[in-house]
Amino acid sequence: MILLNPKKHTRAYPDEKSREIMLKTIDFFERKGLAKIKQDDHQRVWYRDFLDFQRDEKLFATLLTPADYADGDPDKRWDTYRICEFNEILGFYGLPYWYTWQVSILGLGPIWMTKNEALKKKAAKLIDEGAIFAFGLSEKDHGADIYSTEMKLVPQPDGTFLASGRKYYIGNGNEAAMVSTFGRIAEPDGTIKKDSEYVFFAAYYDHENYDCVQNVVNSQNFVSEYALNDYPITEEDILARGPFAWDCALNTVNIGKYNLGWASIGICTHALYEAVHHAANRNLYGMWVTDFPHVKQAFVDAYSRLVAMKLFALRTADYMRVASPEDRRYMLFNPAVKMKVTTQGEDVIDLLWDVIAAKGFEKDTYFEMAARDIRALPKLEGTVHVNVALILKFMPNYLFNPQDFPPLDTQDQTTSDDFLFDQGPAKGLGKIQFGDYQKAYVLYDTPNLRVFKEQIEIFKESLFAAGPTDAQKMDIDFLLAIGELFTLVVYGHLILENAKIHGLDDDHVDQIFDFLVRDFSEFALQVHNKPSSTEAQMAYCMKMIRKPVVDADRYGRMWNNWVYPLKDAYTMTD
Repeated sequence: MILLNPKKHTRAYPDEKSREIMLKTIDFFERKGLAKIKQDDHQRVWYRDFLDFQRDEKLFATLLTPADYADGDPDKRWDTYRICEFNEILGFYGLPYWYTWQVSILGLGPIWMTKNEALKKKAAKLIDEGAIFAFGLSEKDHGADIYSTEMKLVPQPDGTFLASGRKYYIGNGNEAAMVSTFGRIAEPDGTIKKDSEYVFFAAYYDHENYDCVQNVVNSQNFVSEYALNDYPITEEDILARGPFAWDCALNTVNIGKYNLGWASIGICTHALYEAVHHAANRNLYGMWVTDFPHVKQAFVDAYSRLVAMKLFALRTADYMRVASPEDRRYMLFNPAVKMKVTTQGEDVIDLLWDVIAAKGFEKDTYFEMAARDIRALPKLEGTVHVNVALILKFMPNYLFNPQDFPPLDTQDQTTSDDFLFDQGPAKGLGKIQFGDYQKAYVLYDTPNLRVFKEQIEIFKESLFAAGPTDAQKMDIDFLLAIGELFTLVVYGHLILENAKIHGLDDDHVDQIFDFLVRDFSEFALQVHNKPSSTEAQMAYCMKMIRKPVVDADRYGRMWNNWVYPLKDAYTMTD
């Protein structure tokens, strides 16, 4: 079974320490129980118990310390494969627990990328002691527009600097041991020029010139606004300068945004168990709720979408782990996890919510948190629109210029993913090469997969015969719809690769492509209805709109063998 079930967590791990971490984390939350998790959520309690637990068990230290800074501990490494597992478990029990871990990952990014060995060793010591970290990038007036950052280091006559400015929406800013802060080096008079040098530096929350202004959200998380008021900075505090600082910012986001898809997967998995359990044990109008045809359809769709989310996100980890200067395919798959898996998570929750209806508002359910928190994930670490725009850069080479790459197996080896902290300049995306995606599309042969392949071919033909006009190339709204169609091609590609690796049967694959055919049709209709679409483009869009192949027997097997049995598969300890 591909879905996480904490009560039957018998997954194979390549090493005993990884298994121990996952089982101890599950045990912590199951002993805490749903009622206490919900109480803390409603009362917005800072998750000190979880942070103390992770400190005592050295969870963050083991999972987030590169092997080169592990001081000989063989269990410490930055291993994307097991980071996925931990992401999923934390999301399963509650987004706040995942969030403090996620922003620590972001805060550590520029630190593990720096050439400042003293700061790396300091971070390794702090995380070993249980510290959390923060990533000071966004500002209130500029958001993530780092071109416009106003945080500044003002040079002093003795060669030091004074940092001044504010950062906004910075998780863990209330007690992060090190706060990786992005800014610019100002002129001696304090002015920032267009060509002022970018800089990353380390600040500390307990310094007297560090002012934690407020928590900008009403939740358990502390999403801070903080101010640096003539905060003294020396060269020893500098993480990166110039283009390298810029690259550190973008490359850190490349690492961190991938995790948002896993939070969605964890949330949706718990919500699915709870929703099916509720519906299967509720009788309305003389029928069990799960006997209603529309309910079955919603649950089968939700389950299929969730399985697809996980297959895609897990396969992306393989590409991240083999990444190198010569193989940067992860640069496409990573933002696809961010934008596609998180928005699919919203769809899953909506499908479940339509079934359980008012139950989803009740204060003692996990679902109440899931319905609220699932909305956050598409909107963090770059919006869906930003990531679709990024994905479009890869479309020409991906669709029309395939290169040869060796076969790629599951990358669950116990090694540290050092390349993630040495990604190089954050440019040249349009030059990145990919393998032939069509090799994945022949791994299975099912009716709906065949329909989807026909849609892809029509889409590719439309790009040649009726591609975007010069005006449309400047129309972000139009291009985003094209980007959604392209993303579905990529989504199906990695799903098929991982389905074969995990031995999924034809029923699962055909049910997944049932909804992908529908989604492709939906986005084709969006392109058709754009104000600027041409007659030729609209004609191609109409050809792309297809109905999935109906197979009542396959649908029945999915319901009876996979979805309905979830009704008693997992309920959380009270």
